[in-house]
Amino acid sequence: MELDFERCYRAVDSRDQRFDGWFYTGVTSTGIYCRPSCPAITPKRRNVRFFPSAAAAQGAGLRACRRCRPDAAPGSPQWDVRADVVGRAMRLIADGVVDRDGVPGLAARLGYTQRHLHRMLRAELGAGPLALARAQRAQTARTLIETTGLGLAEVAFAAGFGSVRQFNDTVRQVYGTVPSQLRTGRGGPPTPGGAGTVTLRLAYRPPLHAAALLEFLAARTLPGLDEVRDGTYRRGLRLPHGPAEVALTPTTGYVVATLRLADLRDLAPAVARCRRLFDLDADPEAVDQTLAADPALAGVVAAEPGVRVPRAVDGFELALRAIVGQQVSLPAARTTLTRLLTHTAPAPALGPGPGPGPDPGDQEVCVTESASRRREPLDHPAEAGGSGGADRRGGAGGVWGFPGAEEVLGLPDAAFGMPAARRETIRALARAVAAGEVDLEPGGDRAETVRRLTALPGIGPWTAGYLAMRALGDPDVLLPTDLAVRRGAAALGLPATPTTLDTYADRWRPWRSYAAIRLWRAA
Repeated sequence: MELDFERCYRAVDSRDQRFDGWFYTGVTSTGIYCRPSCPAITPKRRNVRFFPSAAAAQGAGLRACRRCRPDAAPGSPQWDVRADVVGRAMRLIADGVVDRDGVPGLAARLGYTQRHLHRMLRAELGAGPLALARAQRAQTARTLIETTGLGLAEVAFAAGFGSVRQFNDTVRQVYGTVPSQLRTGRGGPPTPGGAGTVTLRLAYRPPLHAAALLEFLAARTLPGLDEVRDGTYRRGLRLPHGPAEVALTPTTGYVVATLRLADLRDLAPAVARCRRLFDLDADPEAVDQTLAADPALAGVVAAEPGVRVPRAVDGFELALRAIVGQQVSLPAARTTLTRLLTHTAPAPALGPGPGPGPDPGDQEVCVTESASRRREPLDHPAEAGGSGGADRRGGAGGVWGFPGAEEVLGLPDAAFGMPAARRETIRALARAVAAGEVDLEPGGDRAETVRRLTALPGIGPWTAGYLAMRALGDPDVLLPTDLAVRRGAAALGLPATPTTLDTYADRWRPWRSYAAIRLWRAA
C-alpha cells in the first residue's frame, strides 16, 4: 500500500486522530513506532518512515511507543470497505483464524495458496499473515500481562503463542522489554470483577452516534440472548473455545467492553466481534461528508453525525433473524424467534453477568483475575437478575449465544412456529452453512455469498442484501425495495419507488448502507 509521505507527515504534525489505524509512524532515531496522534514532539522528517501496519513496523525492528500505545488504535477502515482477498484476510486474522488454524487454514478459507496469500499481504501491508497474527497476539499478551495475576506461562498460551520462548521473544521485540517488566511497570492490582472477566476500552474514530446503535439493537433483543439497559448492550456469544458474555457501554472517545470468557484464548476474536457489531473501525467523517453532499440528507447528517451500521457477531444468527422477519412485523418476528430459542438446549452458566463494568480511568485496558486455557464453562453459580424472560442457561438473568446451524437442524417442526415453506428455507440455509457452502462470516466472499444465498429457496435479493450489509459488512447496500427505506426516502423528499430510488442513490456510493440506516431512522 502506497503511503504519501507529505500527507502522512502533515497528519502527524497536526496529531490528527482521524488517521490513527490508517498508518503508523516509525521514528528511526528512537527505534519506536507511534500512532499519528502521538502527543510526543513531532520527529524530524529525515528520521521518519511510514508503515501500513503495526506488523510492518515491527518487522523493521521498531518497538511500540509506550506513550501513545499504537497497537490499541482503531483498526483501518479500509478492511471493512474492501471486498478483495487482502481485506477478507485481514478480517479473518482479526478473528483469530491464524491462531486457531494456522496460515494453511487461512489460505484454505480464502481459496488461495499460502505462497500467493503471503505475497499479496506483503505487497499491501509490508508483512505476511504470520507477522500480522503475531502483532495481534502481542497486543493480547500485553493486555493480560499488565493487569492480571496470571502466570506468564498462562498468559503466553492464552494469547495464542505456541511456546513460552516465542512469547518472551515477541514481547521483547515489540515492546523493548521482558514480560515481567511490563507487569511491574504498570502497577496496581487488577480491578475486581470475577473469574474470566476482562474490561477494556474499544477505541473508535469520532463521532459516534451511540443512541442510534442502541435503539436499533434494543428493538431486536430476544429474552435470554441480548438486552439493552441503562445505556449498555449485553449479549451472549459463541466463541471458538467456549461461551462468553459481553457488555458494551459507549462513552466519549471509546466503548467500555466487559467480557466474561470461558477461555482467555477467545479474547482477540471476542474483541473483533464487538468492534464489528458496533462498526467501530468505520471512518464516519468520510461517510458523512459524502452523504451530506446531497441536500436531501444534509439536514439529518448534521443533526445526527456518526451514525454507524449495526453489524453482527454471528452471521448465521442474523440470517435466521432475517428469514423469520420476512413479511412480518418486528414484534411478530421477535415472538417467533423467542419460541425457537426456548426449544434449544440450555447452556451451562458462566457466572455473574457483566454490567457496564468499571471505568478504566486513564488505562487503555483493565483486566481482572482470570482462568486461562480452560475449555469448559466457568464453574461458579449464576446470580439472579438480568434480562428476564426465557433463560436458556437454566438460571435467571443469563444470556447465551445463538444456536448454531447444526443445532437448528436438530430442532423439531414445533420449534419454528412459522409456515412450512419458511421453516424449510431456514433448514436449507442451516445445511448450507453447516456444509461450508455458504460463508456468512466477515471473511466470506461477498459477491459469491450473495449468489449462493439467492440460489436457496425462499431467499431473495432483499434478504441477501440485508445479510451482505450487516453480516458481511458491505458498506454499499441500499435495499431499495425495503418498505421502511422507501418511507424514509419519501419523508426526506427523495424518490420513493425502488427503481428511481436505486438510480438516485448512485450519488451515495460507496456508503449506501449508511444511507439506508439514515432512511430507516427517517421513517
